[in-house]
Amino acid sequence: MSAQIRRLSSADAGFTATLDALLAFEGSTDAAIEQAVADILQAVRRDGDQAVVEFTRRFDHLDVADMAALELPRAELEAALAGLGAEQRQALEAAAERVRSYHARQVQESWQYEDQAPGMAGTRLGQKVTPLDRVGLYVPGGRASYPSSVLMNAIPAKVAGVGELIMVVPTPRGEKNPLVLAAAAITGVDRVFTIGGAQAVAALAYGTATIPQVDKIVGPGNAYVASAKRRVFGTVGIDMVAGPSEVLIISDGSGNPDWVAMDLFAQAEHDDLAQSILLCTDAAFIARVEDSIARLLPEMPRRETIATSLKNRGALILVQDLAEACDIANRIAPEHLELSLAEPGPWVDRIRHAGAIFIGHHSVEALGDYCAGPNHVLPTMRSARFSSPLGVYDFQKRTSLIDVSEAGAQTLGRIASVLAHGEGLQAHARSAEMRLKS
Repeated sequence: MSAQIRRLSSADAGFTATLDALLAFEGSTDAAIEQAVADILQAVRRDGDQAVVEFTRRFDHLDVADMAALELPRAELEAALAGLGAEQRQALEAAAERVRSYHARQVQESWQYEDQAPGMAGTRLGQKVTPLDRVGLYVPGGRASYPSSVLMNAIPAKVAGVGELIMVVPTPRGEKNPLVLAAAAITGVDRVFTIGGAQAVAALAYGTATIPQVDKIVGPGNAYVASAKRRVFGTVGIDMVAGPSEVLIISDGSGNPDWVAMDLFAQAEHDDLAQSILLCTDAAFIARVEDSIARLLPEMPRRETIATSLKNRGALILVQDLAEACDIANRIAPEHLELSLAEPGPWVDRIRHAGAIFIGHHSVEALGDYCAGPNHVLPTMRSARFSSPLGVYDFQKRTSLIDVSEAGAQTLGRIASVLAHGEGLQAHARSAEMRLKS
């Protein structure tokens, strides 16, 4: 199998339009999926456990009597962990500890200060930081093995102090993934239900007799899960609705072309819609990367997916210099950005928009997916312009604290009165004025 990947140059006429067309991704939803999800959500909201059990029978081919049969006991999670080989267990535990150590630095604390402004004596203002009470974690199941999703979603929730973490993971025909269950044991997930799809999202969002309603739902899923998360947002919080995975590599030609090719592959193998782009100042190096792609692709088990992804959404782009590369990178706002440069440090500050920046030839994105420490749940589809990686802060909420003294009420009351009258809200004005002494 030969790989086809477009070659572009920033000097080409119409380059910007060509780039925008390459980046464009219509996340249009299938009408049949949307209707099916709407029906499932309504059924679960109305019939609770009964509906979840029925949908699990229909979609996952699990013939169970009730919801109790779909909850995994803690002992089963611990058994999955105990049953891992030494190498797998050590890798899972090492990754978990690195993720936990990184996220521990994100914890926000409550704070207060005494207002020192004239006329405000005795007034205190502040912010109270509180963890969410209960969070739902969706984990893909069946043959897919994503223990890393458990680590990246469960650990920051636990570090934040979330009171209860409920994991849902489908087990089609009873097929359970021991790595996923072991990851749940390591991270301290409180309850695990073997349900999936829109019905699992609905159960978490609305609550049933068995599954308590959560405050937020996090974790990846298929089109049905994504649609369900969009629909229940507002009833509960969600992390994000992620698009296809993306990597952008900026190169000055100093790296190993085989490494660059494989880094492009690592994103492309996710699915046909994944995007892998190289920006490089050296035309000769681009040619070497292209040769590496052609030579290495036949070795890859997922070569068909990689080839389709590279052909449809990949590109090797010649740029004039690294400053231009950074400007283009900020326009793309990629999920993952690799600075494959001899001296990457000076260029980090030029990047304003990226989910994660991997600095230097050895900082490969694959390490970030599993064990570097930072979260691998990252903004996609240019949302890095306004969004951030998943973190502890997503599992904490902030409440304003306003403790106004009698003296402070005199100062603030007069200001509020003027502004409230200006807005035509007389009750607001009177409420403030009643606190005034004269």
